[in-house]
Parts: sequence; structure tokens; C-alpha cells
Amino acid sequence: MSIDVTEATFQTEVIDRSSTTPVIVDLWAPWCGPCKTIGPILERATDATNGKVILVKVNVDENPGISQAFQVQSIPAVYALKDGQVVDGFVGAYPEHVIEQFVQSLLPTEEENALVALIEAGDETSLRAALELEPGNEDAIVALGDLLVLSSRGEEALALLARIPESERTRKVAAAARLSQTVIDDYDAQLTALLTRVKADEEARQEFVDILELMGNDDPRTAGYRKQLTARLF
Repeated sequence: MSIDVTEATFQTEVIDRSSTTPVIVDLWAPWCGPCKTIGPILERATDATNGKVILVKVNVDENPGISQAFQVQSIPAVYALKDGQVVDGFVGAYPEHVIEQFVQSLLPTEEENALVALIEAGDETSLRAALELEPGNEDAIVALGDLLVLSSRGEEALALLARIPESERTRKVAAAARLSQTVIDDYDAQLTALLTRVKADEEARQEFVDILELMGNDDPRTAGYRKQLTARLF
């Protein structure tokens, strides 16, 4: 089974989906004879993975923008994506056994399956075992960081987060880690008190930013407090 994708749905069905499941993009056109040959082969091969590899089809005549993005010069053109990036592909018609090998190569290895299972288990022992397999795995580091914060081991959480580049997810855990020893009963009262000190006091400024990080951008107060911080600093 395949999914027909257009320029309007490409982001959701291909780029976003590939963050969790490998996606094969089959670029074809109704007038392309070889496309009609490999299309059913791709469907059989991906169906055999039971959803572990997704097949999408793009009609290049109807979606020239996607064709241009892949810099397609001839079809059939087939590309595999993981985490939004092209990791493999081929152009032209190939025998069934070659296409099957192409699809099978996208399946997770035993180690990758073990890593996913350990992260999904979510306890400290499992997460540490996951980091033995992949020391820089962001999912495992963020999950373990959360557990360390909950058990009042903020410094250990910060050391763990230092292993990987900063991201929106790590900033939130780091903020919670730095504030783990601080009792905050009222965000508004605390932020108002800190605002008078942020220009000259680096610790106050960091605490102010950390509280905003915990509040998150969905909190209607956050944007206003960020503006007040900017006004005080500059």
C-alpha cells in the first residue's frame, strides 16, 4: 500500500513522518513505463515490512516543486528519507531482488530495536543502558535528565545534557535542573522580583530566563515577560 503525496502534504507525510519511520518516495508519472514496473514491486516490498517502512508516491507532472527539490532529471526516481534527510536512492528500473534489498536496508538493526525498547521502558537503569549503546542519543538524555531532576539531582542532569547540542527540549530540562533547589510558589511574583536585578545580576537573569523556559511559549504571559527582560537589558 502506498500514499499519494502532493506538494501540500509533503511536509507532513514525508519530512515529519520520516522522523519516526523510514519513508520511500517514488517519483513517477502516468506516461512512464518503467514506473509502472517498479511501482508494484516497491509496494510489495514495503508491505512486507508491516509498517516499518512507508511508501509514498509523487506524480511529478502534478507536483513539479517536489521534483525540483529532489533535482530529478529522469524517472522513475526513488529516494529513502530518515529524519528529513535523503539516506539512499536510485534512478531507473531495477530487478525485484535489488529493490527488496533496498527496502530491507532501511529496517532498524537489532541494536536500534534494543535502543528503542530501552528508551520506551523509561526507567533510569534502561535509559543508562540506552546511553551505553548510543552515548549521544537525545531522547535518552532528555528522558534521563527529567528523572534526575525529579530525584533532585540537578547538577548530574546538567552534566548529562552537556553531552549534546542545545535544543528546545534540552533547554527546558536544563532550566528545571537549575531551578530544582528553588521554591517558586508564584511565577508572576518571582519574575517581578527578579526583573529589578536582571541587568546587574547574572544569576537573577538566568533564573528569570529559566522560569520563562518552564512556563513555555504557550503561556500567554511569557512573551510579555520576555519583552520586559529585553527592555531592562538594553
